[in-house]
Amino acid sequence: MPRVEAVGVTKRFGRITALERCDLVIGDGEYVGILGPSGCGKTTLIKILSGLWEPTEGRVLVDGQDVTGVPVEERDLGYVFQNIVLFPHMDVWRNATYGPWVHARPEADVEAVGKEVLELVDMLEERGMFPGELSGGSQQKVALARALANRAKLLILDEPLSALDTRVRLELRYALRRIVKDLGLTAIHVTHDQEEAMSVADRVVVMRKGRIVEAGGPEDLYDRPANLFTANFVGENNFLEGSVKRTVGTWAFVEFRNGFQLRVPSPGLMIGDAVVLAVRPEGLALVKDGFGNVLPGRVEGRRFLGATQRILVRLFTDDVVAVDLPSSQSLNTGRDVMVSFNEANILVYPRPFAGLQEALKLE
Repeated sequence: MPRVEAVGVTKRFGRITALERCDLVIGDGEYVGILGPSGCGKTTLIKILSGLWEPTEGRVLVDGQDVTGVPVEERDLGYVFQNIVLFPHMDVWRNATYGPWVHARPEADVEAVGKEVLELVDMLEERGMFPGELSGGSQQKVALARALANRAKLLILDEPLSALDTRVRLELRYALRRIVKDLGLTAIHVTHDQEEAMSVADRVVVMRKGRIVEAGGPEDLYDRPANLFTANFVGENNFLEGSVKRTVGTWAFVEFRNGFQLRVPSPGLMIGDAVVLAVRPEGLALVKDGFGNVLPGRVEGRRFLGATQRILVRLFTDDVVAVDLPSSQSLNTGRDVMVSFNEANILVYPRPFAGLQEALKLE
């Protein structure tokens, strides 16, 4: 199984820079998700890694060998596209075995490979059906089988589930991971769907504006994102801007508008530092009294989310925060509440020089 590296990869289209000095190492047998908003450069990156495009600058290495100028057809990889690409005049069997067949593999080998890959994607019983007779999810399974049939050890997945219905996406994402792990492949999976990336990948690479912002395990990116963009893009967060009023031991007291304060962990914080606090909706609670690390506010709205509800509270600092509660708990709009901030759930970032909104922007 290959180890894939991008070294200083840059791609320009005229005066537009789609990728800028991207360095990335994908380990042998690793399932990596590349996540980011539309236009961030993630598809450009995998087209370069796969050999569909050449970089303007930089190199691509596979198992330490420079393959930058090697075309895609000479690389040992399988590619599954966002738009399902099957031959409409061929049945499931001929689509799945097209690679071995066109390379004139012995008939016995084609038969064995076809059975193996269609069993992997649970489509062997539909071997005689044509693409037009299949659902979108089944068509994408056949496309995956075709990518696997060439015995490639590197699998490139370019938004493979985005054209499918929600229920089908959920089912197929877990099938993808199971197949990749069962076969011991190296996989690169591009998506703009954070839940998809977090649920299938061993490691997630977050991109923004042609750059790799951050990479890490799904839990690390969710619980301990290193920067504000990741904190905003991966999951949801509440952000509060303030400044350090005082420090006591390992704690700092951050002051907001109207003089309200919260206690936060203070690694390296000094009095006067401008900071941004991030805390997820599930990390907040509503309490009855004003004791502890709390801020007062008033309920402005409610969003039903099924088993939970999202309560929107306008704090008396004039910030609006979202708090997730069980749906069974009743709260009326206009009610005064106390929002409790558990120090363990608060992340502290330096306030960006360009401003918070600029740091969070998806474009």
